[in-house]
Amino acid sequence: MIYEFEVPGKVIGKGRPRLNTYTGVVYTPTKTKDYETLIEQYFLLKYPKIKMLEGRIKVSIIAYFSIPKATKKEDINEMLQNNISPTKKPDIDNIVKIILDSMNKFAFKDDIQITKLEVEKKYAMEDKIYIKIEEY
Repeated sequence: MIYEFEVPGKVIGKGRPRLNTYTGVVYTPTKTKDYETLIEQYFLLKYPKIKMLEGRIKVSIIAYFSIPKATKKEDINEMLQNNISPTKKPDIDNIVKIILDSMNKFAFKDDIQITKLEVEKKYAMEDKIYIKIEEY
């Protein structure tokens, strides 16, 4: 089985847990929680009757970043042909972490099942993230 979907909008990386110094409670930042919920919603929109994957899993992620406005015209073509890659935040490991955490217990039982992972950052006309989850 293969799950394949896109999440439009700005790509957000997993935020570090924060500590409330007054209460001593560790919490996940709101921005992180909101983005995880957004990923879940787009997944559920495309696959309302999901069957949780139980075997070994391969995950492919492509994070698309919009081209900066001040970019020269000749650089735009290079960016769209993937000859120039985005070297900006969020870090690629934080992108992976937020996606896998949001899909945990939705698309698959546990992220321990993931044995293959492909991740790439590219430029595009608009921000979005492409996610493909498949049993192999």
